[in-house]
Amino acid sequence: MATRTLTVLLGSGVAAGVLVPVLLWADGATRPGYSLWHHGASQLGTGERAWLQTANFVLGGLLLLAFAAGLRRTLRGGRGATWIPALLAAVATGMIVAGLVPTDPALGYPPGQPAPATGALTTSGLIHQAAGFALFAGLSAAAFVLARRLGQQSRAWAVYSRLSGALIIAFAFAAGIAYRLDVLSVWRPAPAGLLEHLSLLTGFGWIIAVGVHLLRSHVPGGPNTPPAGTQGPAQVG
Repeated sequence: MATRTLTVLLGSGVAAGVLVPVLLWADGATRPGYSLWHHGASQLGTGERAWLQTANFVLGGLLLLAFAAGLRRTLRGGRGATWIPALLAAVATGMIVAGLVPTDPALGYPPGQPAPATGALTTSGLIHQAAGFALFAGLSAAAFVLARRLGQQSRAWAVYSRLSGALIIAFAFAAGIAYRLDVLSVWRPAPAGLLEHLSLLTGFGWIIAVGVHLLRSHVPGGPNTPPAGTQGPAQVG
């Protein structure tokens, strides 16, 4: 029973990593008036079919909470045993809040709805912005903390986690700059949406990779699980 529960918890991270970006890209590519190049992922939670991304963010957040619980069981002792699950729980919470509290209209989406005056976010917009910060910062930080955990066990995993953490925050920061340039009419249409989507894709791709790795190395019967009575190679946990 314990093994089955751990499998479900870790598999929830893989499921979230696939579900959230696939629905974002599929909905964004087919939503009237929406541009994957121009508009942020959060704007899919407004306008036509807003319910779809509300459900996507909330379900994805719940799956990530389950994944965080699985990490807590797996990463017992050592570096990151507390911080990695806590950071992913913060990511999950940010995603749920972002789904339940929509962002403000921006960059002409939804069509026909004016954006607030420059710098005058609504209460809903401020809450959504704070939730987004928790999501992106938490994902990046979790990747860097896991890299420290893996530093003396797997150089490849450490490099991959550091690179993922750097790209998540770099793409998100670049998206913010592109958004400001667009609002100020310096660059229109700027690729704020594409950069934000790439940040999310990098983060959720990292979650999938970590989830699969832990399933293979910590669930009995997985291909990397050492036979009973033998000492296997150093693993994440």
